[in-house]
Amino acid sequence: MGGGGGCFGQVRWRSMELRIDPSVVAACRALAARIARPVEEFIAGHSTVAVERSVLRLLGVDGVNGEEIPLPNLIVDSLSPEQRGRGVALAFGRALAETGMEPAALAAEIGAGRTELAAYAATPVAAARGALAPYVERALAHIAARREERRAALARTPQGEPPLLYVIVASGNIYEDRTAAVAAAEAGAQIIAVIRSTGQSLLDFVPYGPTTEGFGGTYATQANFAIMREALDAIGEKLGRYIMLTNYASGLCMPEIASMAALERLDMLLNDSMYGILFRDINMKRTFVDQHFSRMLNAYSGIIINTGEDNYLTTADAVEQAPAVLASQFINEEFAHRAGMPDRQIGLGDAYEIDPALQDGFLFQVAQAQLARQIFPEAPLKYMPPTKHMTGDIFKGHLIDAMFNLTSVMTKQTIHLCGMLTEAIHTPFLGDRALAIENARYVMNTARHFGDEISFKPNGIIETRAREVLSDCLALLEKVEKRGLMDSIAVGVFADVKRPPDGGRGYDGVFARDEGYYNPFEEALRA
Repeated sequence: MGGGGGCFGQVRWRSMELRIDPSVVAACRALAARIARPVEEFIAGHSTVAVERSVLRLLGVDGVNGEEIPLPNLIVDSLSPEQRGRGVALAFGRALAETGMEPAALAAEIGAGRTELAAYAATPVAAARGALAPYVERALAHIAARREERRAALARTPQGEPPLLYVIVASGNIYEDRTAAVAAAEAGAQIIAVIRSTGQSLLDFVPYGPTTEGFGGTYATQANFAIMREALDAIGEKLGRYIMLTNYASGLCMPEIASMAALERLDMLLNDSMYGILFRDINMKRTFVDQHFSRMLNAYSGIIINTGEDNYLTTADAVEQAPAVLASQFINEEFAHRAGMPDRQIGLGDAYEIDPALQDGFLFQVAQAQLARQIFPEAPLKYMPPTKHMTGDIFKGHLIDAMFNLTSVMTKQTIHLCGMLTEAIHTPFLGDRALAIENARYVMNTARHFGDEISFKPNGIIETRAREVLSDCLALLEKVEKRGLMDSIAVGVFADVKRPPDGGRGYDGVFARDEGYYNPFEEALRA
């Protein structure tokens, strides 16, 4: 499988290194592999309606019918149980073979009620595969070309040394977001994330076209992706610095968003193996299947994933949950590898969320950040800012953010979400973002090589804390391996949140693959 990610240089360690037992790290990885194996067996035997809809989108199906129903949803929902069990590609390919239409035209005919896939059920499988082949090749060639565009742009307009400064825009109106994103880039941001409208992760369809009415964020649509990509490319060329674009491939449409992101050359996607289960009550079986196909697409398109371990620390105590964060990082890494992702595209998450009132809390923060950096040396780690203990005191908040910035640069984090001094007050204004970026740029410039100049006290607070977290992580992974991942989630092992294997949103969209199931993109990406 081709990748083409790797926007960041390799991280090499010198003096500031924790003395931890590499055999414990190896044991954690071995446990993560054993934990993931039975889940992967489940994934191999199942698909979801979202995976099937993403196949249609990659083939060129988009748009809505006269009742505003997205055509990928309408087509997948029209399948008989037998057709669904073998995958939408075969049913759609049969119709392509018989009609000679392009995928978009055929989808429009189905949407208008002028034809239906059941009419072509007798067409041979070989004819269906043959009719699909040129469109599969076209889609993969398009994604490969977008990947090459990114590589060329990064070579022509390099981003600079990490940690890369990441900010969020979230007005609800894509055109206002575009303005805010350009302003943030001009202020020094290197990564722009367009946060999604509240509740979009729970929608079992993707809205169509440009949107201006999101609440708490802007809807993730292919048109919105294209609008923001064009704006960031333009400002990046002007500044001589490539600006990365991020969105959220999570929720009930995870693989569809990954498909759209690949087609529109997004650079990063929030794409966790367990986030939707724990924090959005999305069925775990649905999530595990969806994340696998999403990550296959991300690997091929060169998109860097961001995992969601930071969310554990906003729902439970950051000191107590540190071993669970590390355990989740190991599991996320293993699932990503099984989907074909190289380390350079696995942006594992963590956050600066320890209570600032805790004595030596800063030392604990450094221990956690450095531990992740050493265990995952090639991963573009994503470090999230303090939010849980921000009180609205903007002066104290700005100071806490500065400590977060120092931790990030000294431990060589890669993706750095800038903390906002107005966190817990309102959605950031342009000026708030500018101040946050200024704070980060100052600290990271003045302390750029701080981590190269110091070493940790042997058996001191930082090193002892790191060893304790690693040891407790090993014990936690041993328990998860013995119980099984799905049952472990059910009893609240991660973030103190309990989710049943057959409960949650989207469970009715999971189905077993029948003999003869065919997903041409899965087949091609595995080659």
